[in-house]
Amino acid sequence: MTLNDSSAAPTPRSWLATLAVYLEPASVRMLLLGFSAGLPLLLVLGTLSFWLREAGVDRTTIGYLSWVGLAYAFKWVWAPLVDRLPIPILTRWLGRRRSWLLLSQLAILAGLVAMSFNDPQVALTPVVWGALAVAFGSATQDIALDAFRIESADIDRQAALAASYQTGYRLAMIWAGAGVLWVAARAQVEGVIGYQQGAWQTAYLVMAASMLLGVVTVLLSPEPLRRPMPPAKNALDWLRGALVAPFADFLKRYGAHAVLILALIATYRISDVVMGIMANPFYVDMGYTKDEVAAVTKVFGVIMTLAGAFVGGALAMRFGVMRVLMLGAVLSAASNLLFAGLATRGHDLTGLVLVISADNLAGGIASAAFIAYLSSLTNVNYSATQYALFSSMMLLLPKFLAGYSGSYVDSFGYQNFFTVTAFLGLPVLLLVWFASRLKTASSPYGESADSSLKQSD
Repeated sequence: MTLNDSSAAPTPRSWLATLAVYLEPASVRMLLLGFSAGLPLLLVLGTLSFWLREAGVDRTTIGYLSWVGLAYAFKWVWAPLVDRLPIPILTRWLGRRRSWLLLSQLAILAGLVAMSFNDPQVALTPVVWGALAVAFGSATQDIALDAFRIESADIDRQAALAASYQTGYRLAMIWAGAGVLWVAARAQVEGVIGYQQGAWQTAYLVMAASMLLGVVTVLLSPEPLRRPMPPAKNALDWLRGALVAPFADFLKRYGAHAVLILALIATYRISDVVMGIMANPFYVDMGYTKDEVAAVTKVFGVIMTLAGAFVGGALAMRFGVMRVLMLGAVLSAASNLLFAGLATRGHDLTGLVLVISADNLAGGIASAAFIAYLSSLTNVNYSATQYALFSSMMLLLPKFLAGYSGSYVDSFGYQNFFTVTAFLGLPVLLLVWFASRLKTASSPYGESADSSLKQSD
């Protein structure tokens, strides 16, 4: 089975039928909940790094503080609890998935408020604690939301739901990226030059209020049909079903191929994640203003990502996930070389527009295909735990390496850094090729377990 074997491709559907899936209620819900998922990420990583750099925090420290994002890489640890453990009162009222979604959203909101009332120039530690609260709440929301998405439609709709999710996610990133910079710029006191904590406080309070969109969506959304599970005989039996069974199921279905699949998951986004931590410090150091960064990288750039997500989702449904996964891997690594070239040009707004266009279009295509691929690997009986494992592994190695990005830039410069991050993506191409050749056993959806691979080979 190879990437070029078109005989195994899915039956083509019309483009009108393909695009109509985005208007279905499940897709609309994922658009809104994707916004709730996308809002916190930049506020504890990208936008926070801009805030910290403007406050005078050095690049090495900013790099290390990106390890706050490791909360996303270890969410598989508490994913079994989110998958199985009921929340008193809330679960009875809202159901298993929505109760955890609501609780995590409230934690994010509280963490953003806490961050807004602390000045990193005076005391950095309270800001870090607030960021950790946001990160853990956001990671928990991701666990519940991924399960909610997977359980809301069959496998044929997963690529479309992934694209809708990505759309909402990227719209939130416009707001959490451009919006927060726009609000902070407008909240500055006229005539006062330099860093102003009050402006950032206003901006983060506005972001906290924006989480209410996710809260309302959860309250108005239906709970997915709950799949019955055999009752546990005792506490040990419950722990076995919650902690051991999801991982044993994955290993049983994929056997020795599991190592290859996990290696692909662990490295697929490595170029983007490692590079991304230094993007905002790069913009500050190159002399781009808040309004320029907001307009080009946070608005126009995210629009390009949305275009990429829709293109990636549609191509995956029509031609198969693995072909688009390979395309995304190539484009994501190559686009980092454009940043290396931009680093030699100083303040070049036209160059920034071109680089952001290419980079974000590539990222959107890669993300839509990758989410669909991860969803196809998941058994719906353990959707929260297994998907949390996959998405955690996606971030663990890249986030760990990203922690050293600031010290690397201080030692070797931005151009060398961006070039190295591009070459980090080369092994991914081999892993995608090997993964595309796998044939596996039964699927949790009742087809070949490798239904995403079958579509693409």
